[in-house]
This record gives sequence, C-alpha cells and structure tokens, in this order.
Amino acid sequence: MQKKDRFEARKQSIREAAQKVFSEKGFHEATISEVAQKAGISEATIYEYFSSKEELLFSIPGETERRSMEMLAFILDHVRGASNKIRSIIYHYLWLYQNHLEYAAVVMLILKQNRKFLDTIAYQAVRERSRVILRVVEEGISSGEFRPETNPYLVRAMILGTVEHLVVSKLLVGRAQDLRDYIDQFADQILVGIRSPDLRTVWRPQTESGHRECTTMPGEWPLEPDIAEDGHTENDNGE
Repeated sequence: MQKKDRFEARKQSIREAAQKVFSEKGFHEATISEVAQKAGISEATIYEYFSSKEELLFSIPGETERRSMEMLAFILDHVRGASNKIRSIIYHYLWLYQNHLEYAAVVMLILKQNRKFLDTIAYQAVRERSRVILRVVEEGISSGEFRPETNPYLVRAMILGTVEHLVVSKLLVGRAQDLRDYIDQFADQILVGIRSPDLRTVWRPQTESGHRECTTMPGEWPLEPDIAEDGHTENDNGE
C-alpha cells in the first residue's frame, strides 16, 4: 500500500471511530482520547490528521455522502417516470439512515445544530443530494406527470422534513420499527398531492425476476378496491 493510501485509510478509520463515539456520547461530551482509544491509536496521532475535534466532526459526512450520491444517481438512471424516482429517493434516504444509524445520529442530532457546518465542503455534498429532489420534481412538471403549480422547494421540504422526523424519532425514542416500513405510505402521500389528476399509476405484481413494473396511464385516480365510481361503499352483496 502506498503512503498516500495508508494516510487515507488511517484517516477514514479515525472518522469511523469518531462517528461511533460521537453518536453514542454526543459531540460535546465525547473526547479525542475516547476517539483515539476506539481507533486503537494515540491521541497525538489524531492531531496529525485533524487539527481539532470540530474538524474531525465536519469530515465525517464526506465519504458517506459521496458514495450515497453515486448510488442514488445509479438508481435514478435506471428508473423511468418522476413518480417512480420520487419513490426511489424516499427509499434511498430511509434505507441509508436505517442501515447507518450511527451516521444518522451524527447528521441529525449533531451536525444539524452546528451552523459552522454550513460552510464546509461536506455540507455541499449534502446539499447536492437534496438538489436531486428538485430536479426530479421539475422533470415531473415538465413532462405533465406532476401538477404545473407544484412547488419543487415545498416538495423537497416535505420529503426531507418527514425523513428527519422519522429518523430523529427512531434515534431518540428508540422505536424498533424499520424506517423502510414507511416508504410506500410516505411516497403515496407525497404523490397524491402533486401528481397530475389526469394520470394514474398502476403497480404490477412482483415478477419472477423480483422487479415491480409500473406504468403511468391516462384516466381517473385509481379507486379503492371497495369504493364504487359514485363514491358509495359497496357491501358484500354489492348494495
């Protein structure tokens, strides 16, 4: 391994140790000594890579956000339709935080409270991922899939605000429910409000390949299974 590679590997191992310690103890309560112990190095060694505890904190999101953005871009390149992309984005956010709870704790409970983070390179990566939502909503408006009066910034705020609420509730209250259990209902609530009324989405059963097919068709909003076209509920006898 070359010297540069060893340097980056050590730096990443320090970030991972810091993420674990900060998520468990909180930023202000945690010490560099505890991070060093978790990383298996001396406290002095950490200062060879990071000038302060705050710089170490601000460096944590960079690599995760980079990989996350690459994954999201790859997924969206293979998804057709703005509605399906919105659902994929919601899945991506909730999957990321469900599978990386320590990272979620650092981002949601620590970094969001620190205004200095807004001036960092890592924050720009966080912003870029959120801009994807704006571009998808604008795509949906242009294609006629979403209502022309849809405000992309409000849609983004609703998505990110709901994600934050669900994640923070899980972290603070300790709810056992998997965040991914909310995906379909979450996405449906967003899409009902912004989808053009002359379109409806038809979800096909899961195929043998494990994929779900989805097509957007002209027509009315899909009716609930037991709701007649005149809005009356039918009983078992069809009355």
